[in-house]
Amino acid sequence: DLRGSGEGLPTLTVTTILEDPYVMVRSAELEGYCMDLLKALAAMLHFGYKVKVVGDGQYGAVSATGNWTGMVGEILRQEADIAVAPLTVTSAREEVVSFTTPFLQTGIGILLRKDTVSQEMSFFHFLAPFSKETWTGLLFAYLLTCFCLFLVARLSPCEWNEPKNEENHFTFLNSLWFGAGALALQGVTPRPKALSVRVIAAVWWLFTIALLAAYIANFTALLSSSSEQLPIQTFEDLVKQRKLEFGTLEGSSTFYYFKNSKNPTHQMIYEYMDKRRDHVLVKTYQEAVQRVLESDYAFIGESISQDLAAARHCNLIRAPEVIGARGFGIATTQASPWTKKLSIAVLKLRESGDLDYLRNKWWESSCLHRSRDSWSPLQPQALGGLFLTLAIGLALGVIAALVELSNKSRHAAGHVKKSCCSVFTEEMCTRLRVKENVRHSQEAAGKANA
Repeated sequence: DLRGSGEGLPTLTVTTILEDPYVMVRSAELEGYCMDLLKALAAMLHFGYKVKVVGDGQYGAVSATGNWTGMVGEILRQEADIAVAPLTVTSAREEVVSFTTPFLQTGIGILLRKDTVSQEMSFFHFLAPFSKETWTGLLFAYLLTCFCLFLVARLSPCEWNEPKNEENHFTFLNSLWFGAGALALQGVTPRPKALSVRVIAAVWWLFTIALLAAYIANFTALLSSSSEQLPIQTFEDLVKQRKLEFGTLEGSSTFYYFKNSKNPTHQMIYEYMDKRRDHVLVKTYQEAVQRVLESDYAFIGESISQDLAAARHCNLIRAPEVIGARGFGIATTQASPWTKKLSIAVLKLRESGDLDYLRNKWWESSCLHRSRDSWSPLQPQALGGLFLTLAIGLALGVIAALVELSNKSRHAAGHVKKSCCSVFTEEMCTRLRVKENVRHSQEAAGKANA
């Protein structure tokens, strides 16, 4: 028990519940947001107080026998005069007890662990800046432009070096290579000579510059926002996914909010929790936070309490959507003369900024500042596909070189009357020999011939 100062003043029995940061036990004494609030109210209204923690550890709900449990039940049984705790003002509770003006505004949110809900990057994340339709259009534009280059170069007399020999550098393969080089902002041969070919090339260069600028801008924005975006933004997202289990406090106002809601999504959430109530409903707020930290579990509860959990545990985060705006109020008996006095005192504390001061005091965390200012390196999944593409390209290049060498070896084997494998091996040894050794052998051969 904690007794307030002020001998000779009326003493109120205050019931509360242990919940961080509202009421906590430190050095055998109670402290927290609600204790500071109670102290300020007692100083304003001149009363003493005796604090007791609720016996059954409940907030207040109707039991199967029809009796009220928790802090609401203690007030009804006159075991306590007022309840100063994170007790949500609801219509059911208002029917049996009276509430003051809310001292904290809150709602229903979703508490998640960051690593369970972090934006999953595709292995080919570098393709994400453009849609599939855009990539298809780019490929079509590339092939069409290269074909037009090939066709115009054939039609234009200026592109023929020697018309008698019918030699034209803009073959279809060279046209494809020219288009690819321009797409990568690299100058490649052959150089266009005819005005018609240069017009097509200039238009393609303009197209590629604008396209690359758009790609770089989108890719930069995508990488910078990927850490801030959550796949679970709303309660609808929570219902659609199958990876995370979700639940709330057993017998809490949040549970009955979903039970009484006519929203189809909220009804689905209630049916899910009701069918698995023994598995997904938790007894205490601390158990809920621990379960979110240790398993694939999403906790549905008071958003303001979840903000504190996210501040205390850097790997927790609250989803953006908050529903069912509500407030925490001080509960009294219905005929209590303290109800209006406490309401006016709460309003005065809000107007003077004392409530904001208490909010900042008990919700302060270095976690939020660190997460805002810290730099996080790019995850390998974001560019994994890019490295894979490079590896495939390198492998294809090596395979193409080996195929070309084998074709040459096959033709050479026919002339020198040797097996294809032996010629291929000789060619490989010749090409892989160190340049200095080749030069020395060539010099030695020259001296011998001399």
